[in-house]
Amino acid sequence: MINAVLVFNNNGQPRLTKFYTQLDTAVQQRLLSEIFTLVSARPNSACNFLPLPPLLAPSTSSSSSTTEQNDAPSLVTYRHYATLYFILISTSTESPLALLDLIQVFVESLDRLFENVCELDLIFNFETLHAVLGEMIVGGVVVETGLEKVVEGVKAQGRVAKRPVNEGRVGLTQGIWAGR
Repeated sequence: MINAVLVFNNNGQPRLTKFYTQLDTAVQQRLLSEIFTLVSARPNSACNFLPLPPLLAPSTSSSSSTTEQNDAPSLVTYRHYATLYFILISTSTESPLALLDLIQVFVESLDRLFENVCELDLIFNFETLHAVLGEMIVGGVVVETGLEKVVEGVKAQGRVAKRPVNEGRVGLTQGIWAGR
């Protein structure tokens, strides 16, 4: 399960924070700070997987069951593109390589929708950013990784949002108001 999707710029300013598990705001803020510090300090040649900082890492108490530990967030997967860090926090049951592919599809989808996406596109078109994420991940579960399907789904949402309310209904203009 994916617990959170985060996007930061090089200065550590969050451009997207989407949590799929409930956390207190104070914990979220500390987690954002810790994760950015860890990720930004790594060299480009380092691997893109990190263990989760101790703030959210599962405790190793003997009373917790293995299913609870499998559901606990434990892995940070990230990619650095130009001025943005794309970060996923997930459980140990998710494949790290599949998560890297998910980040790649997410970025390529944004690139197709914005035609050479940049940080300003994410700031001023955050609705599209959330729509792309909503096409790919629902409730922390990956539902779509096909690039074309994601892009078409977001474009279809835009067409529906821009369509007038009465478009496509025949005879509404001649309804009960006709002849009055």
